[in-house]
Amino acid sequence: MIKKTNAVRELDQHKIPYNIREYEVDEKDLSAIHVALVTNTDIDRIFKTLSLLNEKNEMVIACIPGGDNIDLKKLAKLSGSKKVEMLPLKDLTKYTGYIRGGCSPVGIRKKHETFIHESALKFDTILISGGMRGLQIEINPKDLIEYLKIKIGDIVI
Repeated sequence: MIKKTNAVRELDQHKIPYNIREYEVDEKDLSAIHVALVTNTDIDRIFKTLSLLNEKNEMVIACIPGGDNIDLKKLAKLSGSKKVEMLPLKDLTKYTGYIRGGCSPVGIRKKHETFIHESALKFDTILISGGMRGLQIEINPKDLIEYLKIKIGDIVI
């Protein structure tokens, strides 16, 4: 039986279609590349969720392809911030309710401005964290974008 995470409960509550993909967790390798390998999924379809803070100490969420790196300047510009920087790992659970390797854009404690790399729209489905390590949510990117009111743009290096 699948553990009902905040992300899964929220999607169920709003009747948003998704599939669950469970995988074996390697505590030494929480990377999206590992997830792609063990789920036999193209790395470009695995979207990792990054939590950042702007200059006003407001959280900004970014979803980017698993093999890419965030471009802080592009994200700052798109979000209308002067600058953004990664949320310190020690603060991740306090701000999001999630842990590293299990942070989902869905079900975060408070709603935050969320951005996704434009390449998500190339796919019928993408994979995002299900809210815990070992759990991915396969979802139509348009459903995710519409539900979370995500802004789309080029936010990778």
